[in-house]
Amino acid sequence: MAAMPPGIGQIELEVLKVLWEHGPCTVREVHAYLQNEEERAYNTVLTHLQRLEAKGYVASDKSGVANVYRAVVSRQRMLKQRLKDLANQLCEGTATPLVLALVEGSRFTPEEIEQFRKLLDELEMKKVSNPSRDRRGAG
Repeated sequence: MAAMPPGIGQIELEVLKVLWEHGPCTVREVHAYLQNEEERAYNTVLTHLQRLEAKGYVASDKSGVANVYRAVVSRQRMLKQRLKDLANQLCEGTATPLVLALVEGSRFTPEEIEQFRKLLDELEMKKVSNPSRDRRGAG
């Protein structure tokens, strides 16, 4: 996996969420979506889109009358990296305490539980087919 671009601030994250949820947008469209949540100046939205582009999180198409911005980094990639960073900061790189805390503090639908079971089954199958991975510290 390629390295993540530099970190982003809260407003930049809000702008990025708009692009994830609504797809490519002009500055005006992003501004309108954000107005539903909190008052933001048009120029503020433009500045944050430009910063996100400079950091490598978004790209813009300048071929039309208005620039159209789109997310380059997916929500899934951002989530994986942030959780990995959190595991490194709080759990010495081990994800287990983080996952357990998330699961214990949440309610899940039967469909979500089924997804978890499938994932655990897949992980178990990988473990059985490649037992040497379990012996990292042994030797």
